[in-house]
Amino acid sequence: MRSLLAEEMAVMLPVLQRCAGTRGLLVTAAPDDVPPQLPLLGHWTRLTLARHSLDGAVRASALEPLPFVDEAFDLVLLRHALEAAPLQPALLGEIVRTLAPGGMLALTGLHPVSGWSPWWHWRMRGAGMRLSAPLQLGRWLRRAELQVERVARVGRMWPASVVDVHGAASPLGGGYVLLARKRRHMALPTRLRPAAVAAPAKAGLAPGARRSAA
Repeated sequence: MRSLLAEEMAVMLPVLQRCAGTRGLLVTAAPDDVPPQLPLLGHWTRLTLARHSLDGAVRASALEPLPFVDEAFDLVLLRHALEAAPLQPALLGEIVRTLAPGGMLALTGLHPVSGWSPWWHWRMRGAGMRLSAPLQLGRWLRRAELQVERVARVGRMWPASVVDVHGAASPLGGGYVLLARKRRHMALPTRLRPAAVAAPAKAGLAPGARRSAA
């Protein structure tokens, strides 16, 4: 799994290095996973997802909404967290809620049609959690007003301990990387109302009046 995480980061890093902002969020299923060092991002908040709990910067239940305000993060890195989430649609909805307009979502996972799928089901011991296909996730994100910028399969087709960061992207890779950006709020023009303007007073005689000879 460590080799796949390294290959995923090699594919994402050129895009992530251009992400700017004050705060980033890492939600990961790997206990020893660390956020990347990005020159334009100020601070990371890290959460580890294990079954029904979240641990790290805060401790919370994975069955409840994330304890963050709306649009709090400029970058969200979701690394294999959907595979371990008890409520996958709820977690993805919370990620979209906490992502700021114009912010980037980087999502990784195991592809359901690969040699990693049997290994994953064996590790989960029949927990009933399923793998999500990147095309299905892309359709869901588009409905949630995100623009999918890249979907790529990554790594080897089956588990291996060898890391190949130069050939990380592979059409038959066991993992995938999905990059999407949240659309910015459109500025609606304000309808202008004409203001009443008083007519300027004209100096002169009233109608029918005669000018005095004096």
